[in-house]
Amino acid sequence: MKTLDDIVISKAIIASYMEDLLSCLDVDVAIAGGGPSGLVAARTLAKAGRSVALFESKLSVGGGMWGGGIMFNKIVVQEASLRILDEMGIGHKAFEPGYYVVDSVEATAGLITGAARAGARIFNCIKAEDVYIKGGEVCGLVLNWTAVGKADLHVDPITMHARYVIEATGHPLEVVRILVEKNKVRLNTPSGGIEAERSMWADRAESAILENTREIFPGLFVAGMAANAACGEHRMGPVFGGMLLSGEHAAKEILARLDG
Repeated sequence: MKTLDDIVISKAIIASYMEDLLSCLDVDVAIAGGGPSGLVAARTLAKAGRSVALFESKLSVGGGMWGGGIMFNKIVVQEASLRILDEMGIGHKAFEPGYYVVDSVEATAGLITGAARAGARIFNCIKAEDVYIKGGEVCGLVLNWTAVGKADLHVDPITMHARYVIEATGHPLEVVRILVEKNKVRLNTPSGGIEAERSMWADRAESAILENTREIFPGLFVAGMAANAACGEHRMGPVFGGMLLSGEHAAKEILARLDG
């Protein structure tokens, strides 16, 4: 085996990362949040030939799917979403009619791999700390290292441009909250504001999530649990069929506009 040069290793990491980051400063779609809905949206858009950058604030990409239900690494999906799992070779087993059990680790790893192999660029440990807004539209994200915020360091961020942004940060609804708090804007919700997430009711939450997956402000779409949190619907726990379909739905809505 060839002798390793430590400096070459460092150069390879830095040069490759910078190449990826520079290529993602102006993209078709930026996604904040790397949970199941964000990953499916990223894969759907990238497969359609669109440039996509996904930014996840945590070290691990995949959101809450890794932990299954109470750290039992199993999740449940409905029949309508099985085709998405099948496309990525993610296994599932029938439990009762209409209920399918999936290994949460396999599912999460499969979604990440599917998005990456489709061509989506995935960046972890980067937080969307603000939105880039011009002329009354969201047109990108303001990014910083997650560690900068945790350490409370006064370090300025960088800005990236996107034709559309998907808010997929889940329960915290981080991007929409920043948009409303800083700019006092009116959202595409019944009250014009953040309706807030309600308590557990899986059936209601799953039936409402596609309706709530929408352009909530010019240039900004909500998907996954962020859609229900913004629109005042319930949470659903370790049932992920709606999450997968929501990410796909948001991507298809954006594709229709990009292709129009």
